Amino acid sequence: MECKVHWIEGAGMAFLAETGSGHTVVMDGAPDGGGRNLAPRPMEMVLLGTGGCTAYDVVLILKRAREQVQKCEVSLKAERAGEDPKVFTQIHFHFKVTGKNLKPATVERAVQLSHDKYCSASIMLAKTAGITHSVEIVGGE
Repeated sequence: MECKVHWIEGAGMAFLAETGSGHTVVMDGAPDGGGRNLAPRPMEMVLLGTGGCTAYDVVLILKRAREQVQKCEVSLKAERAGEDPKVFTQIHFHFKVTGKNLKPATVERAVQLSHDKYCSASIMLAKTAGITHSVEIVGGE
């Protein structure tokens, strides 16, 4: 896996990231650090990437279990250390999974498998942060 990150000269603290798979993402900093708040901060990208990683796993696991999953949302709330390096110290994942006749045990197992075995991002972040999760199941149509 490769990527390049380029500072956008003249744009404060904005950066253009190019992934090895050919996609681009803009990142920016907070105004108090010279940014203009025009895009997500780099640490927000770490958090949202982790959410995407685990949501991907949960949906894939549920589909393979032949569950009728229709939606999967994950909300993440993180706390960071007060001093540099300001690593994440606590992250809570709240999964809201919608589907028809979803089995709670299967949904819980999918979330647990993601956190324990498959989601590289959350497993990596667990080296510095306490990870917790909750699950909400909503009946679908």
